[in-house]
Parts: sequence; structure tokens; C-alpha cells
Amino acid sequence: MDSIDGLKVLEQAHTYLRAAVAGVPAGRWDAATPCDQWTVRQVLNHARLDQQAYAAAITKEGGPQSDPFQPADVLGGHHVQDLDGALAAVSDAFARLPADAACVPTPLGPLPVRIGAVAAALDAGIHAWDIAVATGQDLPLEQELAEGLWAAADQLVDRLRDSFGVFAPALQQVRGGDRAHTLLAFVGRDPYWRPAA
Repeated sequence: MDSIDGLKVLEQAHTYLRAAVAGVPAGRWDAATPCDQWTVRQVLNHARLDQQAYAAAITKEGGPQSDPFQPADVLGGHHVQDLDGALAAVSDAFARLPADAACVPTPLGPLPVRIGAVAAALDAGIHAWDIAVATGQDLPLEQELAEGLWAAADQLVDRLRDSFGVFAPALQQVRGGDRAHTLLAFVGRDPYWRPAA
């Protein structure tokens, strides 16, 4: 995993999240998601606030406006535009780090720069999948992105699950488990989850 380019993975995850949000059909913002008891709108608010937290940890400016785990609904009618500011701030913050920076401050504490970028990407990528699957979009988690996200998942998910309960228990058995399905199961998602009819 040392060959993983953290900024590239972050860009891929942000592209995925933008696409998922742009593809939400009208009237589906209150749909249930794989995040237990959260709607699509709540997942988007959470994901946006988490990205704000990653940017603010580096820049020391403009932190999240509410607790990402009890997200206030501050989205206007332009969901992709509302999200774009947070995503751009994270990308810019990582891109402006000194070339010789070894670690970066994150909401999870200091991390190697590559792992910090992939941690932000993991949050964006998993929630993009949550939104896409909840709204019936044909927008799977791609294998290349999943492979990149493992760089942070391997190091962080168990610790975060055990210490803070921020991930559901890992699912132990995944039918036909490719790398993306295995990652989703590891972070507590059923890769075959679909909204109720």
C-alpha cells in the first residue's frame, strides 16, 4: 500500500461523492440509507461536515458548523454546490502542505500525509456509496478506488470502531467478495443492501 497516492485517492473519492449527490432523484432525499437511522440528506450533511473537519484540522479555519454525528441540516437547494466548497477546501489543504511534510493534523489525530488524505477519502467514498445505493443509482464503488481506500481502512477502521463506535461491526461473510465488496463489509455495510420496495 505504500505506492498509493493519497491525493489521487482523495480526488477519486470526491468525484464519486459529487456524482452520487448529483444523481439523487427529486423526492429521494428522505430515503433510508445503509447508515442505520439516517436519511440520504443526513448522510450528505454528515459527509460534508466531515470533509470540513479534515480541512479545518490542517488550516485551523472554518471548522464544521455542527457535530458531524448529529448533523444539522444546513443544505440549501443546490446540493452539489453546497458540497463543493467543503471538498475543495480539503483538496486545497492537502495540496498546500509542504512537500517534505511527514504528518498532517486530522480529526483522528496526526497521521502520515498519505494516510490522512486517504482517511478523508474513505469517509467521502463510503458515504458516496451509501447515497448512491440508497437512491437506486447504478454507481458502484469502483475497484481502483476501493483498493486505494484500504490504505486507511486497514490502519484506522478497527481503532475507530472500538474506541468511538463510528462504524457498524464488520460483516464476516461476503458472497462473491471482490475488493470493493470486502471493503464495504469491513466498514459494516452489506454490499448487497438495497432500499425497501
